[in-house]
Amino acid sequence: MTDSQAWRRVAPSVTWELLYRLEPDLYERLVAGEHLHPGVLEWLPQRVEQALEIGAGSGRLTLELASRCRQLVAVEPAAPLRRRLARRLRQRGHHNCQTVSGFFDALPVDDGWADLVISCSAFLPDPAHGGEPGLEEMDRVCRPGGLIVIVWPGESSWLRRRGFTLARFPGPMQVEFASVEEAVELARIFYPDAAGRIARERLSAVPYEVLGFEGPRLLAWRRKA
Repeated sequence: MTDSQAWRRVAPSVTWELLYRLEPDLYERLVAGEHLHPGVLEWLPQRVEQALEIGAGSGRLTLELASRCRQLVAVEPAAPLRRRLARRLRQRGHHNCQTVSGFFDALPVDDGWADLVISCSAFLPDPAHGGEPGLEEMDRVCRPGGLIVIVWPGESSWLRRRGFTLARFPGPMQVEFASVEEAVELARIFYPDAAGRIARERLSAVPYEVLGFEGPRLLAWRRKA
């Protein structure tokens, strides 16, 4: 593998890591309108005792999970996002939640601790973002009979080959930007191939197909034996 090939392979991950840590405001502007499909939230357990979320970010899924469990541990490696999440949980009165540093390779709870182990838009086959070691850790901390769930997975076929079942929820989905100007500005940064169309058609609600990828309508799940 040449140096340029190696860089093309790792560049997307490096870019996102820098975004999380150095430009949290920009990240939050981007994800503010990326709402999970209602079917995903309806599918998830309505009540569990203990849940662990990995790659919690600034709380896209965490705030929904907080009202469904007695105790929630939200794991997030980027300190700026972790601080924002902790503040939001306090502001909403979710005192059953703990925000901690960590990631897939070393989850900070005991074996069999969680009834639900879940990650949203963070898991990838690359070991740096989960992979086989991440699945082993998720399995370790999940109790027998508990659920391991990956929402909006990067490569669903990779998970299916490892015993996961897929659930995809139908219907149109779009990113709901705050304004046309916000949509154009962020698209020029993150989705340059779509920016021209967004500007021409004056779109503030942008269908995912315009951006070139599928929205958060898919989850992969496996029950621990």
